[in-house]
Amino acid sequence: MGSVTGTYEHSIDAKGRLFIPAKLREELGDTFYLAMGVDTCLAIYPQESWDRFTEKFASLPVSKSKDMRSLFANAVKCVPDSQGRIVIPQRLRTYADLEKDVVIIGVHNRAEIWSAARWNSEEEEMTPEKMAALMDSLGM
Repeated sequence: MGSVTGTYEHSIDAKGRLFIPAKLREELGDTFYLAMGVDTCLAIYPQESWDRFTEKFASLPVSKSKDMRSLFANAVKCVPDSQGRIVIPQRLRTYADLEKDVVIIGVHNRAEIWSAARWNSEEEEMTPEKMAALMDSLGM
C-alpha cells in the first residue's frame, strides 16, 4: 500500500453522503473503514491499515481493549456507491462536528475528514518555523 496523500474539499449532502475523489479512492482501495479520529475528525482506514490496527487491538489485554469499545462500536465498513459517495452516519458526523463543508486530507496510512472550519484553523496555526521544529523533532 502506498501513502494516502492530498487535500480535497467537498460537501456532505442532506442525506449524509460524501463524495470520495477518484484519486483518493485509488489510494484507499475498494473497501475501507470509517472511524472516530483523535482530533475531532474522522479517520478513513484502507483495508490493509484497518487489518494491522485490529491485529494490534486483538493483542491487547481486555483491561486495555475495553477503552476502544466506542471506536469499534461506531466504525463502519464503506464501499463507495457508483457515484463515489459514502454515507457518514449521524453519530460520526456529530463526533467530528461535520455539517456541510468538509476537508479530506491524506495522512500517510489513512485519510481524515475534518470540518472545513476546523481544518482551516489547524492550517492557519502551521508556520514555517513550526514545520521546521516538527521535522527537527522527528530527526529529519
